[in-house]
Amino acid sequence: MSGSPSAAVSRGRLDQASSVLASRRWWDSAADEYQAEHGGFLRDAGFVWCPEGVDEADVHLLGEVRGRRVLEIGCGAGQCGRWLAGQGAEVAAFDVSRRQLQHSRRIDEELGVRLPVVQADAGRLPFAGASFDLACSAYGALPFVADAGAVLAEVGRVLRPGGRLVFSVTHPIRWAFPDDPGPHGLTADRSYFDRAPYVEFDEHSEASYVEHHRTLGDWVGAIVGAGLVLTSLLEPEWPPGHDREWGGWSPLRGRHLPGTAIFTCEKPGAGGRVIT
Repeated sequence: MSGSPSAAVSRGRLDQASSVLASRRWWDSAADEYQAEHGGFLRDAGFVWCPEGVDEADVHLLGEVRGRRVLEIGCGAGQCGRWLAGQGAEVAAFDVSRRQLQHSRRIDEELGVRLPVVQADAGRLPFAGASFDLACSAYGALPFVADAGAVLAEVGRVLRPGGRLVFSVTHPIRWAFPDDPGPHGLTADRSYFDRAPYVEFDEHSEASYVEHHRTLGDWVGAIVGAGLVLTSLLEPEWPPGHDREWGGWSPLRGRHLPGTAIFTCEKPGAGGRVIT
């Protein structure tokens, strides 16, 4: 949960359409600051899964990507997709924010490459069914949508039988604690089971930022409900020597609490089995 500290905050319901609009407005306004602050850590062509620094080049959660068609969900400035393309993947990427995609184009021009990107809503993917071997999302889209099950079903639709989806989100347990990188962030102050989203409102009382909370059980249910099979859950530990804070993520909190959950899912093959 990391919006504006001066905004009016609520924990109430927000539907899918309002969530999409809030996310588009937020990321269009925050993209410049976000890329200036975090772009160096993410690298112009790098695949970093989370603030803990888990790198796809080391963990290979997607498996072999060379020659595979890969969809990046909520690509931001395209750092992950650009790395995948450099590994020989055929990549398509999308984001809800036009300004984030403008940063992607800027990086393309600086590097002399071109990552295919499109502006789209994760709940209504502009891609044909069974057109991708792999899909991935590093904190993209899924934390900000009201209906994660519908988005996962859309991803399942565009994956080929036997395809794989890997996505990272804020670890659900973090919602029970203040979004504070210091000692105050180590004491729970709300119920883990309170699923009301975190919503910020602007001076016109319009939603300007939203994140939706789901328990681990909720995520598993959404994955299964979308017809996917959960094959792995990674809860990265804070690595020694990593002293970079990112919002509520910090070495102090990382030694005590998981900050990220990375889910690996498979779409069953034609015979209803997961293809390995």
